[in-house]
Amino acid sequence: MSELASRYARVLAQVETRALAANRDLKDITVIVVSKNHGADLVRELYGHGQRHFGENRDQEAAPKAAATSDLSEISWHFIGQLQSNKVRSAMSYSSTIHSIDRESVLSAIAKNEVSAPISGFIQLNLTDDPGRGGIEPKNLLAFAESAMALPNLNLLGVMGVAALDRDPREDFETIANASQKLMTLRPEAKYISAGMSHDFEAAIDFGATHLRIGTAITGNRNL
Repeated sequence: MSELASRYARVLAQVETRALAANRDLKDITVIVVSKNHGADLVRELYGHGQRHFGENRDQEAAPKAAATSDLSEISWHFIGQLQSNKVRSAMSYSSTIHSIDRESVLSAIAKNEVSAPISGFIQLNLTDDPGRGGIEPKNLLAFAESAMALPNLNLLGVMGVAALDRDPREDFETIANASQKLMTLRPEAKYISAGMSHDFEAAIDFGATHLRIGTAITGNRNL
């Protein structure tokens, strides 16, 4: 077994163990492998082990990688990084899900692009005190969600957040979980939570995360 396969198996085992401890159904948790700074060969190897969901945070890397793996059936690409409005069209061409919807300009760009089926998306929350950071402040979530729900080509799945590194991630995961409950009062179907990364995904599972964005814990050191 390769080192990549070993890391992948270890993380899946950790997810399963934590899900059971949290009384969660493993089928409700999607592991997204963040393949940033790794080539299509890594994607192909993990695909061979059964992985179907992959994430990227830069369109200039994601678009060619998605094209290079377009022959793999049932592969699903997730755009997880800050999305510039002028990159929305490209991201929508290969992504099944956009995790970082956080501005009216992004909603406008989505609205302008016709797709054969609605693209799925998460509203990204800003969990910091810096209004210049990406994301919607939790207090503005419902107003922004109403704008997102008005788009016929967007299937709003729920909320996304990144826990801060300078405090217990559980504080932010609780904020995300509360925001999820708030959103569900407006749209009950938007019950999904994109949260948890390599260093904190186990804690995220405790707070209801349904989509885990895991990079280095599986992929190892990145090829910068």
